[in-house]
Amino acid sequence: MEAGRFADERADFNPRTWLTKYRRNSVGYLTKMLFFYHGLGIGLLLAGTVVLEQVVPDYEEPEIPRTLISVLAAGPIEETVFFGIPFYVFNSSHAVIVTGAVWALLHIFNTPNVELASLAFGNWLFVIPSLFFSLRTWASGKGWFAVATHSAWNAVFFAAGCGAGEISCSALEPDALANVAVAALSGALLAGTYVLYRWRRKRSSRIQ
Repeated sequence: MEAGRFADERADFNPRTWLTKYRRNSVGYLTKMLFFYHGLGIGLLLAGTVVLEQVVPDYEEPEIPRTLISVLAAGPIEETVFFGIPFYVFNSSHAVIVTGAVWALLHIFNTPNVELASLAFGNWLFVIPSLFFSLRTWASGKGWFAVATHSAWNAVFFAAGCGAGEISCSALEPDALANVAVAALSGALLAGTYVLYRWRRKRSSRIQ
């Protein structure tokens, strides 16, 4: 009995399954997958940073000023644009791997200076496994969990970075209209993604 207790976890940890939905989609199970993929990301970040410091002279992972509203909005905006919307439009994990790869690549440019020694390679390495977590979570019908954990994870590191004085932080953008725009965009994308979700469900039920 013990040998089969974690059969689902072992199967979902296998890279051969990383373009498929999870074998289970309870919140507890998804949380295990969250820590698995983010653990891989932390490992890639640490290993990659060591290599980068040897290969790229004077390399230092960049830090840019952030606001709480922007890091929280990253969950709904990034998850819907790069994962949820493509998944419901194309109904294919293979399409999402393409948009997800674009999402991961954009993290390299999370820097104030587009120079080799200041590109955010560590950030990029960290999010590569997260790409598969988001893809599989949306494919498993739990896109809301990907959105919520994305924002929560960002908030934790935002608080840690601010508390340690490593980054310049504030709650809101200086421009009040920018705050309204970010909130409105987040809400609109979530609503649009839900409409696509309902449309995809109806379409699938007709085909069946």
